[in-house]
Amino acid sequence: MADIEQYYMKPPGSCFWVAVLDGNVVGIVAARAHEEDNTVELLRMSVDSRFRGKGIAKALGRRVLEFAMLHNYSAVVLGTTAVKVAAHKLYESLGFRHMGATDHYVLPGMTLSLAERLFFQVRYHRYRLQLREE
Repeated sequence: MADIEQYYMKPPGSCFWVAVLDGNVVGIVAARAHEEDNTVELLRMSVDSRFRGKGIAKALGRRVLEFAMLHNYSAVVLGTTAVKVAAHKLYESLGFRHMGATDHYVLPGMTLSLAERLFFQVRYHRYRLQLREE
Protein backbone atom coordinates (compact mmCIF):
# COMPACT_ATOMS: atom_id res chain seq x y z
CA MET A 1 0.00 0.00 0.00
CA ALA A 2 3.05 2.27 0.21
CA ASP A 3 3.02 2.87 -3.55
CA ILE A 4 -0.46 2.25 -4.94
CA GLU A 5 0.35 3.66 -8.37
CA GLN A 6 3.45 1.51 -8.87
CA TYR A 7 1.90 -1.70 -7.55
CA TYR A 8 -1.74 -1.45 -8.64
CA MET A 9 -1.96 1.08 -11.49
CA LYS A 10 1.10 0.60 -13.70
CA PRO A 11 1.23 -3.17 -14.24
CA PRO A 12 -0.93 -4.27 -17.19
CA GLY A 13 -4.21 -5.77 -16.09
CA SER A 14 -4.13 -4.11 -12.69
CA CYS A 15 -6.22 -1.34 -11.20
CA PHE A 16 -7.24 0.30 -7.92
CA TRP A 17 -10.64 1.78 -7.06
CA VAL A 18 -11.75 4.07 -4.26
CA ALA A 19 -15.34 4.44 -3.03
CA VAL A 20 -16.08 8.02 -2.01
CA LEU A 21 -19.16 9.19 -0.12
CA ASP A 22 -19.70 12.86 0.68
CA GLY A 23 -16.06 13.59 -0.13
CA ASN A 24 -14.70 10.88 2.18
CA VAL A 25 -12.98 7.65 1.20
CA VAL A 26 -15.18 4.86 2.56
CA GLY A 27 -13.79 1.84 0.71
CA ILE A 28 -11.07 0.49 -1.54
CA VAL A 29 -10.37 -2.52 -3.75
CA ALA A 30 -7.61 -3.53 -6.13
CA ALA A 31 -7.18 -5.98 -9.00
CA ARG A 32 -3.92 -7.51 -10.18
CA ALA A 33 -3.55 -9.65 -13.29
CA HIS A 34 -1.88 -13.05 -13.36
CA GLU A 35 -1.10 -13.53 -17.03
CA GLU A 36 0.26 -17.07 -16.56
CA ASP A 37 -3.23 -18.44 -15.89
CA ASN A 38 -5.33 -15.57 -17.32
CA THR A 39 -6.86 -14.67 -13.95
CA VAL A 40 -7.19 -11.43 -12.07
CA GLU A 41 -6.85 -11.34 -8.30
CA LEU A 42 -9.16 -9.26 -6.12
CA LEU A 43 -7.03 -7.61 -3.43
CA ARG A 44 -7.23 -5.10 -0.59
CA MET A 45 -11.02 -4.93 -0.35
CA SER A 46 -11.84 -2.85 2.67
CA VAL A 47 -14.77 -0.69 3.76
CA ASP A 48 -14.70 1.74 6.67
CA SER A 49 -16.53 0.03 9.55
CA ARG A 50 -18.92 3.00 9.86
CA PHE A 51 -20.18 2.35 6.33
CA ARG A 52 -20.47 -1.43 6.27
CA GLY A 53 -23.81 -3.01 5.45
CA LYS A 54 -24.64 -0.36 2.84
CA GLY A 55 -23.63 -2.32 -0.29
CA ILE A 56 -20.28 -0.58 -0.77
CA ALA A 57 -18.20 -3.78 -0.63
CA LYS A 58 -20.57 -5.50 -3.05
CA ALA A 59 -20.30 -2.56 -5.47
CA LEU A 60 -16.50 -2.64 -5.23
CA GLY A 61 -16.46 -6.39 -5.81
CA ARG A 62 -18.73 -6.02 -8.84
CA ARG A 63 -16.37 -3.39 -10.23
CA VAL A 64 -13.51 -5.91 -10.16
CA LEU A 65 -15.72 -8.51 -11.86
CA GLU A 66 -16.68 -6.00 -14.59
CA PHE A 67 -12.99 -5.16 -15.05
CA ALA A 68 -12.12 -8.85 -15.40
CA MET A 69 -14.87 -9.46 -17.96
CA LEU A 70 -13.96 -6.33 -19.94
CA HIS A 71 -10.35 -7.52 -20.16
CA ASN A 72 -11.29 -11.13 -21.02
CA TYR A 73 -9.88 -12.84 -17.95
CA SER A 74 -11.11 -16.38 -17.43
CA ALA A 75 -11.56 -16.08 -13.65
CA VAL A 76 -11.28 -13.85 -10.62
CA VAL A 77 -9.49 -15.25 -7.59
CA LEU A 78 -8.99 -14.04 -4.06
CA GLY A 79 -7.45 -15.13 -0.82
CA THR A 80 -8.50 -13.94 2.59
CA THR A 81 -7.75 -14.40 6.26
CA ALA A 82 -11.07 -12.78 7.18
CA VAL A 83 -12.66 -14.32 10.24
CA LYS A 84 -15.98 -12.52 9.90
CA VAL A 85 -18.72 -14.64 8.39
CA ALA A 86 -20.07 -11.55 6.59
CA ALA A 87 -16.93 -11.32 4.44
CA HIS A 88 -17.28 -14.92 3.28
CA LYS A 89 -21.00 -14.42 2.61
CA LEU A 90 -20.15 -11.35 0.52
CA TYR A 91 -17.75 -13.32 -1.69
CA GLU A 92 -20.27 -16.10 -2.14
CA SER A 93 -23.06 -13.58 -2.95
CA LEU A 94 -20.84 -12.23 -5.73
CA GLY A 95 -20.60 -15.76 -7.16
CA PHE A 96 -17.24 -16.86 -5.76
CA ARG A 97 -16.79 -20.52 -4.86
CA HIS A 98 -14.77 -21.50 -1.80
CA MET A 99 -11.81 -23.53 -3.06
CA GLY A 100 -10.30 -24.52 0.27
CA ALA A 101 -8.48 -23.27 3.32
CA THR A 102 -5.00 -23.54 4.76
CA ASP A 103 -4.59 -23.75 8.52
CA HIS A 104 -1.63 -22.20 10.31
CA TYR A 105 -1.10 -19.67 7.51
CA VAL A 106 1.91 -17.43 8.11
CA LEU A 107 1.23 -13.76 7.51
CA PRO A 108 3.99 -11.69 5.90
CA GLY A 109 6.25 -10.37 8.66
CA MET A 110 5.46 -13.09 11.17
CA THR A 111 8.50 -14.62 12.84
CA LEU A 112 6.76 -17.74 14.16
CA SER A 113 7.79 -16.95 17.70
CA LEU A 114 6.20 -18.99 20.48
CA ALA A 115 3.71 -16.18 21.16
CA GLU A 116 2.74 -15.98 17.48
CA ARG A 117 2.29 -19.74 17.27
CA LEU A 118 0.07 -19.70 20.37
CA PHE A 119 -2.05 -16.61 19.65
CA PHE A 120 -2.02 -16.03 15.91
CA GLN A 121 -3.26 -19.16 14.24
CA VAL A 122 -4.53 -17.86 10.93
CA ARG A 123 -6.68 -19.68 8.40
CA TYR A 124 -6.26 -18.62 4.77
CA HIS A 125 -9.28 -19.12 2.47
CA ARG A 126 -9.12 -19.28 -1.31
CA TYR A 127 -12.05 -18.31 -3.56
CA ARG A 128 -12.55 -18.43 -7.32
CA LEU A 129 -15.21 -17.12 -9.69
CA GLN A 130 -14.97 -18.71 -13.13
CA LEU A 131 -16.01 -16.21 -15.80
CA ARG A 132 -15.40 -18.38 -18.86
CA GLU A 133 -13.65 -21.59 -19.80
CA GLU A 134 -10.19 -21.44 -21.33
